[in-house]
Amino acid sequence: MGHAPSRISLNLLAKLTTSLSLLVASWLGLDFVPPSHYTWAESMTSQPTGTLKGNIMRGREIFNGKGVCYYCHGIDGYIGRRPRSEADTAALISKLNPPPPDLRNPETLRLKTNKERTRAIREGHPGTGMFPDTTMTDQDLADTLLYLALIRKDPHPEQ
Repeated sequence: MGHAPSRISLNLLAKLTTSLSLLVASWLGLDFVPPSHYTWAESMTSQPTGTLKGNIMRGREIFNGKGVCYYCHGIDGYIGRRPRSEADTAALISKLNPPPPDLRNPETLRLKTNKERTRAIREGHPGTGMFPDTTMTDQDLADTLLYLALIRKDPHPEQ
């Protein structure tokens, strides 16, 4: 029969996870935000818990993957580091007016709260080229919002 892990082993596991995350984040050239700085995203649909805990590394994977954020906002949010794409796609992105914002420069961002960011991601951002993303789960959104807080070096990621 199995037994529940002790409090000591769970604490050790949490410390090892934090250390591993720090190593991976530094290897990727990212700033590390410890688990105590995770953000919470309000769910657009009713959830039993009401809030979800975000994960930076999953948020990065979503941003640079299935969320396709990186096509317009650049790989890891570096506006000048766009992925290779078909010529017609690159031409369309270059013609966006207004151009996609530099997500690493908080002073140029118009969306100031996670509520505003959630709405823009879920519903699109009128007057821009940002289209609605209906494929992100609530957890994907929480992870992405935390990653966005990291890249803009937000000291209050829960807002």
